[in-house]
Amino acid sequence: MASCNSYKLRCSIPGHEMDVRGLAAAAFPEGAFVSVSRDRTGRIWVPSPSPDKGFTEMHCLSGHANFISCVCIIAPNETYPRGLIATGGNDNNICIFTLDRPQPLFTLKGHKNTVCTLSSGKFGTLLSGSWDTTAKVWLNENCMMTLQGHSAAVWAVIILPEQGLMLSGSADKTIKLWKAGRCEKTFTGHEDCVRGLAVISNTEFFSCSNDATIRRWLVTGDCVQVYYSHTNYIYSLAVFPNGQDFISTGEDRTLRIWRKGECTQTIRLPAQSVWCCCILPNGDIVVGASDGIIRVFTEVEDRMASAEDLQAFEDELSNATIDPKTGDLGDIKLEDLPGREHLNEPGNRDGQTRLIKEGQKVEAYQWSVSDDRWMKIGDVVGGSNEQTSKSVMYEGKEYDYVFTIDVNEGGPSMKLPYNVSEDPWLTAHNFLQKNDLSPMFLDQVANFIIENTKGHVVGPAQPAGGDPFTGGARYIPGSSDNRPGFGADPFTGSGRYIPGSGPNQSAPVGVADPFTGGGAYSSAALRQMTTNIYFPKTDGVTFEQANASQIMAKLKELNGSAPHEHKLSEEILESLEQLLVSVCGPNSTEPLPSIQQISVLWKASHWPEDIVFPVLDIMRLAVRHPQVNQSLCGEAEGVQLCNHLLNLMRPEGRPANQMLALRTLCNCFSGRHGRALLMAQREMVLSRAADLSTVCNKNIHIALATLVLNYAGCLHSQPDLEAKAQCLSVASRALETVQDREAVFRLLVALGTTIASDQTAQDLARSLGVSSQISKYTSVSDPAKVGECCRLVLKELQ
Repeated sequence: MASCNSYKLRCSIPGHEMDVRGLAAAAFPEGAFVSVSRDRTGRIWVPSPSPDKGFTEMHCLSGHANFISCVCIIAPNETYPRGLIATGGNDNNICIFTLDRPQPLFTLKGHKNTVCTLSSGKFGTLLSGSWDTTAKVWLNENCMMTLQGHSAAVWAVIILPEQGLMLSGSADKTIKLWKAGRCEKTFTGHEDCVRGLAVISNTEFFSCSNDATIRRWLVTGDCVQVYYSHTNYIYSLAVFPNGQDFISTGEDRTLRIWRKGECTQTIRLPAQSVWCCCILPNGDIVVGASDGIIRVFTEVEDRMASAEDLQAFEDELSNATIDPKTGDLGDIKLEDLPGREHLNEPGNRDGQTRLIKEGQKVEAYQWSVSDDRWMKIGDVVGGSNEQTSKSVMYEGKEYDYVFTIDVNEGGPSMKLPYNVSEDPWLTAHNFLQKNDLSPMFLDQVANFIIENTKGHVVGPAQPAGGDPFTGGARYIPGSSDNRPGFGADPFTGSGRYIPGSGPNQSAPVGVADPFTGGGAYSSAALRQMTTNIYFPKTDGVTFEQANASQIMAKLKELNGSAPHEHKLSEEILESLEQLLVSVCGPNSTEPLPSIQQISVLWKASHWPEDIVFPVLDIMRLAVRHPQVNQSLCGEAEGVQLCNHLLNLMRPEGRPANQMLALRTLCNCFSGRHGRALLMAQREMVLSRAADLSTVCNKNIHIALATLVLNYAGCLHSQPDLEAKAQCLSVASRALETVQDREAVFRLLVALGTTIASDQTAQDLARSLGVSSQISKYTSVSDPAKVGECCRLVLKELQ
């Protein structure tokens, strides 16, 4: 019985001279789409007004110096109400086009190898993936972030609809979930290159792979379903508007249509590689293949091609030649094949293939449920009993052979995968168990395997050929040791010295300066004011609290019990004490710090890590002094200071040292040389600092938030969008784990300072999902400044 929702050819468009590698449904005009090709062109196609049901070329896009690999549409906005087209190519560039001119509006440069995948998000965000192993986030004409973590080419990227989540799939066989520029999760399960990704909803997505499987994932990390049907690499996916049904294309010459989790229709094409697909708003399917032809399929009878064109397509398919070594057709032995009479029996399912012998030729046929007949899909050339180095794919794994076994005449055939290194009796036993067949067939099946694999030498599997990005067992740098988070502040021992503590640890609820606690004001009165007293905050926030006598007492106590080789002399202790007094003195009558004292401080800061914290506390206070700031943060010494502090901040370090190193960096902003040093080292400093957001210590979180805030203040009047993007990313990431209200407040001020008076930074914050992330703080009333500041940030993002 013919299916009422079967897809048939609408039209074939011989639009390109070489492989069609990418397709995307256009936002305008209605029903239009864009194709890109290895012939270095992109083409915009619009529905033809003529009755031939075809498409007309509207523009030919040029601008790439090499093959074009991918395309996506950037959604319409006020500036570009028809949207934009982005294309990526083998020239490492991304070209951005409007719909009304064939030359690029602008070109994005930054990748170091082929750009092979693109995805667009809200507010004009663009995500790209490349053979250079990175993904990049772009906004307007600027690269805002580089996502690093894959160890091989990034073949697929998508932006999820909400919360600023991004996904990347790679030849390293993994998928990574990114939030605010950081890898939050790595999905494993595919056994070969991940080639395509597609959004199902805010919380689910599909992936496809060279392992011939499609997987359905939750963003939480669970793979909830694996789909088998393809017999070779799967290159692309597209999801229907209902968010459940989807289509896929691949190296097995097919477009497959999946409904309710089942492959309900298989459409074979007269081309080996079906590279790409997209779904038009009216439900029609567009596919591009290695023969340079774009084909559109429809399930609406009025749009289907004429009977003549449908027959021409079937003739083209029947004249194709099929190489059995692709594994699509199982094992073939000419003498064992039936004749044409085998086609008198109907098929069991749509897409089922059957081989028949026609003289000395082998012909392949496919069952069409909608037409209720066998359609010829090509002539088979060669024979699969010739040993080749190419493995056969079955259920996501590579085998030397995949035999087709018919146990019951007229019943469904079964697949028996086999490697020559395996025991044929054990393989036969497993096959019978899996298919619930009688053990009496054991000898018969084992002898069948032995008979059909004679003469093949057992040896190591051949490496996969072709794609250079699929090497297994690759080293992935930066894998963590997953140390547990550290506990609360450890400074409760003898002497009761708590670094950075002072008489004014927690600020009162209502203050004129929300950071220092001086000069009370009424928060109720503030809410009626139109002035925003929180941001932009461009003057640095420092850690001023000091108790010189306690610091020195702790230092001397630790020195007394230090190993002999680490003991500080009385002269060194005296020098450190004089320096501490001079930088903490209440007035300018104290002598200036000497070069000798600063040198002693630098050397003492390399004390063993378990006892160095009082020295770091002296350094924290000292770098506020112009003389020390210039000496320690100057061009020659500054990088050494930075590296030393970053080493103390490593995730497995001691919490006391991590906190004091962060506070020292914050205090460096109080001098010109310190600001210059930290701006020059920004990327490294903020990256290391961001890793400390997972440490369970509120003092570390407050210091981290202050560091981000000081960077935001320095960047406020600068047009450095990549730097602002890093500030947004680190602040957003920290807000995921930070609980302390003072730390949250400082991160909110950092966000506000970064986006104030900067439309592009605001767009990026929106695309990262900052609004939904911080909205929970609007109701915080203790302290009131958290809720007030949050509401002001959200107002900026409206």
